[in-house]
Amino acid sequence: MTSFLLSLLLSLFLLSPNVGGIEMNENPFTAKASLIRYWKNHISNDLPKPNFFLSKASPLGPTDSAILTKIVDDPNSLSSRLNSFCSSAHLLCFSNDDVSQQQEDQSNSQSDAVSKDANFATYTNRNFANYGSSRLRGADSFKNYSDGLNSPNDSFRKYSKDSNSHSEQFASYATNANTATSSFTGYAADATSGSGEFKMYHQQVNVPNLRFSSYDSDANHHRLSFGSYGSETNSGSQSFLSYGKNGDADPNEFTSYAEEANTLGSDFSGYGELGNGGNNSFKSYGLNGNNPKSYFKSYGTGGKAGIDGFTNYRNGANVGGSSFQTYARNSNSEKVTFSNYGKSFNLGNDSFRDYGKGSVGRTTVGFNSYSLGRTFKDYTRNGVTFAEYNNFTTATEAGETNGHSHSGKAVNKMVEPGKFFRESSLKEGNVMAMPDIRDRMAERSFLPRFILTKLPFSTSRISDLRKIFHAPVGSTMEHVIRNALEECERAPSPGETKRCVGSAEDMIDFAVSVLGRNVVVRTTENVNGSKEEVVIGKVRGINGGELTKSVSCHQTLYPYLLYYCHSVPKVRVYVADILDVASKEKINRGVAICHIDTSSWAPGHGAFVALGSVPGKIEVCHWIFENDMSWATAD
Repeated sequence: MTSFLLSLLLSLFLLSPNVGGIEMNENPFTAKASLIRYWKNHISNDLPKPNFFLSKASPLGPTDSAILTKIVDDPNSLSSRLNSFCSSAHLLCFSNDDVSQQQEDQSNSQSDAVSKDANFATYTNRNFANYGSSRLRGADSFKNYSDGLNSPNDSFRKYSKDSNSHSEQFASYATNANTATSSFTGYAADATSGSGEFKMYHQQVNVPNLRFSSYDSDANHHRLSFGSYGSETNSGSQSFLSYGKNGDADPNEFTSYAEEANTLGSDFSGYGELGNGGNNSFKSYGLNGNNPKSYFKSYGTGGKAGIDGFTNYRNGANVGGSSFQTYARNSNSEKVTFSNYGKSFNLGNDSFRDYGKGSVGRTTVGFNSYSLGRTFKDYTRNGVTFAEYNNFTTATEAGETNGHSHSGKAVNKMVEPGKFFRESSLKEGNVMAMPDIRDRMAERSFLPRFILTKLPFSTSRISDLRKIFHAPVGSTMEHVIRNALEECERAPSPGETKRCVGSAEDMIDFAVSVLGRNVVVRTTENVNGSKEEVVIGKVRGINGGELTKSVSCHQTLYPYLLYYCHSVPKVRVYVADILDVASKEKINRGVAICHIDTSSWAPGHGAFVALGSVPGKIEVCHWIFENDMSWATAD
């Protein structure tokens, strides 16, 4: 009887040309069909249903949905079927601790041929464990390696171990990736002479996760250079644990490291510990970045006759901070120089705890032109000089920081041109910069609500989530999950209503709860004009251009499609034609939102960095980027 009724219901759907908004040839039991019915039941107007929104519905069919419903309650069962789950549900999943057997076979065959120099150009996702071990002289080059991949996962464990005069070159490595993982555990351990060069490594990566554990430990005169390393990355981390430990005269140079990066964290725990004659140079580190943070714990502890230089470190950055805990403690004849250190656009914070404590010999630490916001606790008083320290004052008026007035040109270098703009820019005929509005995240789909509600979503359940999504402690996936959960659990800003949604139905519910049932959702039509100058065409203010409520939904990186949706008061929403500068032809149709009340925004917000003002003094506008959405009451 049940089978007969199901067949009858299916035939009724297929015979009708359009039932509940579902096309005749569409299976009524798909997630998309269910979403269309949900839309019709919860939104009161008959405006066309947006294809860009419907396309994000789960691709799971009735059979897969039924199977997953049975196993989703058990984290162990779901974890054992992760690959099939991710494939059928169109999720972002990857493992950080293994590679395919084919890749291992390839790398093993590569490691057999270590007598010749190797040029690995345009390679992807290889495992080079033990590659180059005990190699005598020669050089290996990794150029354009893993370039443009979504989630490159490379392992260089024990690479070049016990080698002598062997050189490694990583140029344009894993650039333009989304989530990039590289493990250099035990890299160049016990190596003698030779060098490793990382140039333009992980540039423009969305979420880099690099682990240099015990890298270059017990090495002798093995030179390392990191140039333009991690530049223009977003929200990642670099870990240098026990890097150069017990090394002998190993020079390390970090030039333009993490330049213009966004919230990039670096952990230098046990770096150079017990080293002899090390020479570490941090030049233009974190330059023009947004909130870069570095942790130097037990850095150089017990070192002898080492030299560390921090020149133009974190200059031009927006806030940021560094922690120097037990830095150079119990060292012998160390020399550390801080020149033009920490001249950030908005004041950062540095902590020096037990710095240089217990050091002996002619240990000297010099601070030349070092800015405010520093805490020195239990700092050794012997051999420390503060030349021109604290000669930069904090901003006293808009556009002035560290005692120096910033021109618009200098300020705008710190934030991508066009990312934030004034309302007056939305005027027909105006020429303005368009930021890169392309969605750089991995393609994913929503989960059906009945599956979503069975999955944990809390930092208190992080261990379950690590098990389900194969995310070991310290892995890229754990970093992705934890970042999303912490942002979703953050308390709302004053006047803000917020919710993270992982299903299309949840997004509809949130928008309707704020705006009522007569709503419409919009997004910028395409990505044409990105990173170029464009001409503003016809402009239309939503709801007559009056102050209104709007719900903005911003994509968040997570295994399934997740949006951070929020509503703030006092905004105006616009739809504008975007024209080509030369031909004046329409190339895009953009949605822009202008926040009229910015009084509760943080002084260090990128909008004020870009526009040169302070909270509450100006309105701030921005475009709705690709795959982000703006909900408003229908006109």
